[in-house]
Amino acid sequence: MERREFLTGSGTFLLGIGAAQTAVAQSSFAYGPPITGGKLEIPRGGKLKVAFAVGPGVQVIDLAGPWEVFQDVIVSKKGEPIEQGCELFTVAEGNGPLRATGGLMVTPNYSIERAPAAHLVVIPHFASQEISEIHHWIRESAKNANLVMSICTGAFQLAKTGLIDGLQATTNQSWYDRFEERFPRVKVMRGPRFVEDGKFATSGGLTAGIDLALRTVDRIFGRELAQETADGLEYVSPGWRV
Repeated sequence: MERREFLTGSGTFLLGIGAAQTAVAQSSFAYGPPITGGKLEIPRGGKLKVAFAVGPGVQVIDLAGPWEVFQDVIVSKKGEPIEQGCELFTVAEGNGPLRATGGLMVTPNYSIERAPAAHLVVIPHFASQEISEIHHWIRESAKNANLVMSICTGAFQLAKTGLIDGLQATTNQSWYDRFEERFPRVKVMRGPRFVEDGKFATSGGLTAGIDLALRTVDRIFGRELAQETADGLEYVSPGWRV
């Protein structure tokens, strides 16, 4: 199931007769200030390892937006070679290619059986209605990860693990009600661009994932490097700065 089917199946995005007010409300929606935690202390014995959990129907911008941010983190010292600060890889239940939204094909770097440990686990939207092996992998990986973050409706996949029960979280603004009904133990925060609670972080829809990724760079590497990364991306949104 692709994201378009996932969304239209709820009736939230219907723009037909009788939905004009909903369309206007969505077009005027603006995220509020984020809910933030403190600096992330991550062992710096090498590159920051960032794992992206993917599945069929993975949303392209949920994956590619944060990926671009982390791949563009350049750590360099005067007189030394330029070095990337992060090592990125995708993890899925199997090794075969996955069809992302719009027909883009993604071949995972690792299956869940062979994936290395990660400092950060990123969960974009993907199509999975039931709890499966990827959710068990996320739950196990979270034990040693320093941060687990979801992008957009990837919050549904994170919430299925039970890891954010009792915590604050957010998701795509069109899915607040559905998320609250499905996961009553999670405190849904309506409006923030992203929410950080302990070792978990969740973002609003789509491009909000870029802001959360830049904010995470800020928490780990500092404001100067995060701003350099944003400048390199020519990303002008101030949504990540707090």
